[in-house]
Amino acid sequence: MDQSHIRNFCIIAHIDHGKSTLSDRLLEVTGAVDKRKMKDQILDSMDLERERGITIKLAPARMAYKEYILNLIDTPGHVDFTYEVSRSLAAVEGAVLLVDATQGVQAQTIANLYLAMEENLEIIPVLNKIDLPNADVKSRSEELIQLIGCKPEEILCVSGKTGEGVPELLEAIVKRIPPPSGDTTVSPRALIFDSFYDDYRGVMAYIRVMDGELKKGDRIKMMATEKEAEILEIGAVTPGGLKAMPVLETGQIGYLVGGLKSIGGCRVGDTITSKSQPATVALDGYKVVKPMVYAGVFPEEGDDFHKLRDAIERLQLSDASLLSESEHSPALGYGFRIGFLGMLHMEILKERLEREFGLSIVVTVPSVAYKVFLRKGDVYTIKSALELPDPAHIDHIEEPWAKIDLVTPSDAIGGIMQLMQDRRGVYQNTEYLAGGRAILHYQIPLAMIIVDFYDKLKSVTAGYASMNYEIFEYRQADVAKMDILVAEEPVDAFATLVYRDESEKAGRRIVSALKDSIPRQNFVIKLQAAIGGAVVASERISAVRKDVTAGLYGGDVTRKRKLLDKQKKGKARMAEHGKGKVNIPTDAYLKVLKRE
Repeated sequence: MDQSHIRNFCIIAHIDHGKSTLSDRLLEVTGAVDKRKMKDQILDSMDLERERGITIKLAPARMAYKEYILNLIDTPGHVDFTYEVSRSLAAVEGAVLLVDATQGVQAQTIANLYLAMEENLEIIPVLNKIDLPNADVKSRSEELIQLIGCKPEEILCVSGKTGEGVPELLEAIVKRIPPPSGDTTVSPRALIFDSFYDDYRGVMAYIRVMDGELKKGDRIKMMATEKEAEILEIGAVTPGGLKAMPVLETGQIGYLVGGLKSIGGCRVGDTITSKSQPATVALDGYKVVKPMVYAGVFPEEGDDFHKLRDAIERLQLSDASLLSESEHSPALGYGFRIGFLGMLHMEILKERLEREFGLSIVVTVPSVAYKVFLRKGDVYTIKSALELPDPAHIDHIEEPWAKIDLVTPSDAIGGIMQLMQDRRGVYQNTEYLAGGRAILHYQIPLAMIIVDFYDKLKSVTAGYASMNYEIFEYRQADVAKMDILVAEEPVDAFATLVYRDESEKAGRRIVSALKDSIPRQNFVIKLQAAIGGAVVASERISAVRKDVTAGLYGGDVTRKRKLLDKQKKGKARMAEHGKGKVNIPTDAYLKVLKRE
């Protein structure tokens, strides 16, 4: 097929700005989906995507418009799935930048725009949801002009819901987005921009053919992993399903089945070439995605460990960013420490394990990956406090820092600045947008934003703020391992890394939670939070007192004192012999370990 009749594009936007709905209308207007089979969020295949109203996995789809073939990739909008967006952008020539006409430019709008500009894509600015009564087209157009420097007449106004403006958008895609410019005469090179596992056909890859062509029956080679395979099936991805074809030519987007049994051999960002006539230079791949947030995932029932292991292995087949290693907790038994890209990524995994595999699981408080520099020059990356080496051997510890962009109404700037100050944020600058809104730029330790930061941000801005963050470097941190002692015995499961100047606050929170959860014994139980040998917070659970004087009737007070002294000595003896014998109930572990 003539490359001049192909247009490859994706839709990028902030979460909930209407990408999937606009995709539905494009597919409907071009007749790619039969009207009888049309449904909302047609490219969102998971039930979880439909219920939450968000896109988790990117989805390609082919449409015919006039004499053109349009290849659309619907991308996720949430900060945790930026890696999905970067894959899509490398496979296309243009991007539709979608902005909600009621909310305007948000944090992810800016982040995705920068990703698209890095790939030198043609940007088509579009205002969506113009059918809503509170749509402010004039102000939102000014924001877009300010953001990307476009002309007012270049901004299109559409409604993904009613279809208004969609024919004009299709015309703009054909006219403004350049066709592919690959070389049809050289050895084939195709970029893998997503891969997933099929129970019957093995690993399947979504590919963009950059040069040459790939045919069914060709022997192919992955240039990075050096795995070899035979193309068992190749074709286009349509909204109705996979459509097998004899060949994929230069500039086309489609799928490929090579019969591989491990997704590790078909890595996202790799280049596919011919085994007999291999290309000499690989295409630019993607950055290797490194998880930055780690949490323990344990089955509620110990018997479900093998079931959990099988479930995680299956999810890893379709999510190359998921890292896991087995872990044992004295409280929760056997489980896994899993690396995530962010908190939503963690929530999605938890829900998928519960729904798709019927598991009941416990997820512990997430932590970040620290770098530990030893005096003799070695460097370790640790994911939990238990991995921390002997403090005597440590030179210093570094933690990940993120650049964070906060888009907010101007009247909420004071509340955000106070929140950022409380979370160790370092102010950079403020940009003002049209319509009384601003973008605050900060740098902040990643550990300060992974648990409840987003909830706090929403509460100080009445729900109007949005955020985007990107990890950019490691910086030295004054952190230490805090041990929790119950009856003067350390409990490994409760050990945590804390900032030294916040250790008292963190220690008080844990020991007070334990005080409420551990039942009283016949002797006093000491609860202590300690760093090294120094106790930073403590509580006492008083002993159960039996009334040993109940049988006395009259007589000298010394008889009463004698019995009470005897009881006191008995309690002291029990405490002495009962050290470490306190049974900590599971709900006490959960209160401390489970993310609130």
